[in-house]
Amino acid sequence: MDKRSNNSRRTFIRTAAAGTVAAVTPGINKASSEMPTIIPKNVRGANDLIRVAVLGINGRGKSHIREIMDLSKKENIEVVALCDPDKKILEERAKTFEEEYGKTVRIEQDFRKLYDDSSIDAVTLASPNHWHALQTIWACQVGKDVYVEKPATHNIYEGRKMIEAAYKYDRIVQHGVQLRSSESIREAVQHLEDGLIGRVHMARGLVFRWRADIGDQGISKTPEGLDYDLWCGPAPMRPFSKNLVHYNWHWHWDYGNGDVGNQGIHETDLCMWGLGVDHLPERITSMGGKFLWDDCKEVPEIQTSVYHYPKQKKMIQFEVRNWCTNQEDGAGVGNIFYGDKGYMVVRGYGTYETFLGRDREKGPSRSEKGELTLHFKNWIDAMRARDMSIQNGPVQTGHLSSSLAHLGNISYRLGLQLEFDPVAERFIGHGENEANAMLSRNYRAPYLLPEVV
Repeated sequence: MDKRSNNSRRTFIRTAAAGTVAAVTPGINKASSEMPTIIPKNVRGANDLIRVAVLGINGRGKSHIREIMDLSKKENIEVVALCDPDKKILEERAKTFEEEYGKTVRIEQDFRKLYDDSSIDAVTLASPNHWHALQTIWACQVGKDVYVEKPATHNIYEGRKMIEAAYKYDRIVQHGVQLRSSESIREAVQHLEDGLIGRVHMARGLVFRWRADIGDQGISKTPEGLDYDLWCGPAPMRPFSKNLVHYNWHWHWDYGNGDVGNQGIHETDLCMWGLGVDHLPERITSMGGKFLWDDCKEVPEIQTSVYHYPKQKKMIQFEVRNWCTNQEDGAGVGNIFYGDKGYMVVRGYGTYETFLGRDREKGPSRSEKGELTLHFKNWIDAMRARDMSIQNGPVQTGHLSSSLAHLGNISYRLGLQLEFDPVAERFIGHGENEANAMLSRNYRAPYLLPEVV
């Protein structure tokens, strides 16, 4: 990327930070967190060891462990602790860790014990969606840097509080949208900025994933070794079901956000990045439903959302399909950008192609892997420099790309086309009361989102 892109990223960070004080959202708890505030005074040098704890290690957390330990060979960083509310998983991962890296690692079910440990410098979060914001904010309050998986938030209100916490405590919060560190995708975005396909007016995000019938396993006894209260955290504590723990929580509104808020965050983020929009849309409509399986999923299997930016004459369309489908020029999971001189297809990770003119003549293309390693490396560099402006996935991207998904889900759940004020970040007009009530959630004590971070 050239200097223009670096400058635009710094402008984006300053602009987003300036609007961190959003209007008070109805339904938010007034109580504050009791987490202590410990702000380290030192700045890490090039030779200082960065000690990391990984929270949530059933799925994506395994990649966090691998990336950090691989980087430890050059970067003087290491995983020193693993955390998960499931003791069985903890013990399995600790055994694997010792076998692969020849050293023991601390394990804890309750992440708050790790937050109380001032020797831990940073945390990575691969916990379920409903925990991301609170764990990030509490980490900032105790002076720890954060790598948080997508989506950064479970609802829109949480994003502004995360930004406030990152700036108040001067913490490096990296959002796990690793396409932002892909050399090939950064090149692709540069082509869009340079006008390769002309004036880019529309972006599509696609998530076509095979998502099978999960049935309905009903209520059962909580497995031995699982701290289910801690797993539920700020979300409602439903009776235990195997349809929630460990993966299928994605398909239940109390804990997940469907595929638009799962895999889709990579694509919503790239849609906004490639279109050059640094705020949320003014008009949103979404529809879909459960057309295939008679299972206990609450989220739609098929969903199409449209986000309109009338002042900029731009639009984002996002589609979720979860069974038999075509691949849309190969971008079954990816993005398509449309300009007045051609279009660009981004396929999966690290691959883009361009097609120019009426005859779809092939233009520049590139395919390159390794974006996740580069994204963790970028996080490390920003931690050492204490410089948010060099981050590829700063906290603002977590708020905006996640909120785009949340806006679509709110429109879908209410069955309404909605008008939105992107400055105040509140709904206006028809349906505003019902929609604004969904900007946040009621938090379950003692896992309360602090109103004042």
